[in-house]
Amino acid sequence: MSDGIVPTLAELVALRAAAQGRRPPRRGRHGVSGQAPSPLRGRGMEYAESREYAIGDDARHIDWRLTARSGKPHTKLFQAERERLTLIVADTAPTLYFGTRVRFKSVQAARAGAVAAWAAVRDGDRIAALRGSVAEPPVAPAAGPRGALRVLDALARWYSGPPGEDGGLALALDHAARLLRPGSRMVVLADPASIADVPASRWPALSMHSEVVVLLLGDPLERDPPRAPLPFATPAHRVELDLGSAATRQRWRDEFVAPIDAALASLPARGIRVQLLSSDAPSESWLSSPASPQAA
Repeated sequence: MSDGIVPTLAELVALRAAAQGRRPPRRGRHGVSGQAPSPLRGRGMEYAESREYAIGDDARHIDWRLTARSGKPHTKLFQAERERLTLIVADTAPTLYFGTRVRFKSVQAARAGAVAAWAAVRDGDRIAALRGSVAEPPVAPAAGPRGALRVLDALARWYSGPPGEDGGLALALDHAARLLRPGSRMVVLADPASIADVPASRWPALSMHSEVVVLLLGDPLERDPPRAPLPFATPAHRVELDLGSAATRQRWRDEFVAPIDAALASLPARGIRVQLLSSDAPSESWLSSPASPQAA
């Protein structure tokens, strides 16, 4: 059983049951309405073999090297990749290791990532994970429960406490861009402030050929602080914020609420499904929520 402060591998494993019964809303090209895409549409294509060119073959697939060696035109044949990649991108910013209701935001991030991993197993995907690190390599893609357990182990480590070396979400997205293939699914676990630090121009390239889901990890206190003095204790001293003051509340809003509102307003226009996941919400609730992020 988790204390809500540090995620345990056991609780992440137990979330498999929660993921099995929920499915994300089926979406066409323009949202939840319209025809759902084919299971293979948009997937990457793997090279299979080359053969002599025949009339009607796509000239863009000519195998120029084999053509040069043999003196006869050859074309490449491809087959659709049957296993989609689900890539979990973990933000490990220090601001995530905090919480006032049920669990820390970091624990909720680990749990939401575990739900994503088990959903990938359910859908027959390969699963990989990474964080913003120049020293630690990504968890390599693998299918089935074995692949999920490798990701869960990484999530439990990453979210047990702030890693000593954290390059930020922007660096993690750089790594992700090199792993994604057409038709992949990417689930980003992030503090809203980390999203604010990522240039808006980065997102369209990520979502052009892949499904991208951003889960904003939040705490009820950040969204709705009390209108009263709020004490904070640090190792050095005690601080009290007068949240009954209009000026202090505005500064609080600028720090905590504005990044959430900005992400919910801007990311959908760039092809991103985004949802606020509070620390006291069911960790699997995002799987079957409506696609409209503003309603989250």
